[in-house]
Amino acid sequence: MQKTTECPWRYCLGMAIACASSTTYAGFVDDSSATLTTRNFYLDRDYKGDSPYSAAREWAQGFIFKANSGFTDGTVGFGLDLTGMLGLKLDSSPDRTGTQLLPFNPRTREAADEYSELGVALKTKISKTRLSIGTQFPALPVINASPARLLPQSFRGAYATSEDLDDLTLHAGRMDRVNLRDSTDYQPISLASPNGRFKPGASSERFDFVGGDYHWSDTLTLRYFHAELKDIYTQEFAGGIHLLPLGPGKLKTDVRVYSSRENGRAEAGKVDNLNAGAMFSYQIAAHTLGLGYMYLTGDTAMAYIAGGEPTVLSDGTMSADFVNPKERTWVARYDYNFAAVGLPGLTGMARYLRGSHIDLPHLGGSNLTESSKDLELAYVIQSGPAKNLALRIRHALYRNEQSAASTFRSDNETRINVDYTIKVW
Repeated sequence: MQKTTECPWRYCLGMAIACASSTTYAGFVDDSSATLTTRNFYLDRDYKGDSPYSAAREWAQGFIFKANSGFTDGTVGFGLDLTGMLGLKLDSSPDRTGTQLLPFNPRTREAADEYSELGVALKTKISKTRLSIGTQFPALPVINASPARLLPQSFRGAYATSEDLDDLTLHAGRMDRVNLRDSTDYQPISLASPNGRFKPGASSERFDFVGGDYHWSDTLTLRYFHAELKDIYTQEFAGGIHLLPLGPGKLKTDVRVYSSRENGRAEAGKVDNLNAGAMFSYQIAAHTLGLGYMYLTGDTAMAYIAGGEPTVLSDGTMSADFVNPKERTWVARYDYNFAAVGLPGLTGMARYLRGSHIDLPHLGGSNLTESSKDLELAYVIQSGPAKNLALRIRHALYRNEQSAASTFRSDNETRINVDYTIKVW
């Protein structure tokens, strides 16, 4: 793993702390909070067909501690956010590592017994505008700190938000490093390239983004973002979420469009992709039925940051991203809330995705297909000493027509999570 590099924000942090030292600390303490999340995670990926490893199977225990201060008093307020994370190996073996739950030695494939990290971010506020410098966990269409493993992915940089204008939330930021989900070291930001979609090894120390969410009405939210991974790719995102009362239920429309192209020196090669998708979900009582379609055009796959998942209509799938060149994906989904039959806290989901027209000549040809059948059952305890203890079981059957050299190999996958969040103060 790459060693942690010198933080370019250290001087800014020191100056901000010095400024905060002369202000009043009542709000800093009174508005503070702290939580501890324990996460028990089992992941079992059973590969089908030709594969150098028959399975990726590990079990681990994680702890995520978050302490967030309030802001000091005055026109300009200062605060501090701390995030401490620890991962412990419960079960692993060199012949089944690679789940991204635990870091492992690439030479011996032996998983680490434990790994930990500490994230620090200094924040400041003027009116409803906030700036944070340090460890970041953005959740935006163009940059998303993936929470899909034992410990979340994080970034290092500066992130500003503003809500000073009514109904409009603005976002802007610059990240220079990423800490992957199974690592403790910060490293340059790379372009995801499964299936050999782009030139390997390209990375950048500058990811910029700007955009906003506009709440047009109580039923319509519009979103736009622009992002650049310097000398690798540029991306535009436009989307909208609309809620419409319809008959006895409610129709939700979710539209997402991404346009990606190469940037600067194009160190990862050509990037040329348009991804347009829409999901229509109708909720009536405890039932929600959804139908969606995602269409990719251009000469390459969709661009997104390595180490996580793209926030497209296939978001949440376990074994593939469904954003290969020229891919077209149908999505059908059904959700049920068992509170309707006297079991509050219990929910279920079934989903089917089928992608076609995949163009990967080096992995089997054109007009390839892939599919995923996903099942999920989740339960959150509603009361008593174990209130908010959450159990989540997911199972997926993923199949494709790509060769054995494909990053996404056909598999059966099971994930079991037990999460419990305790409010410390």
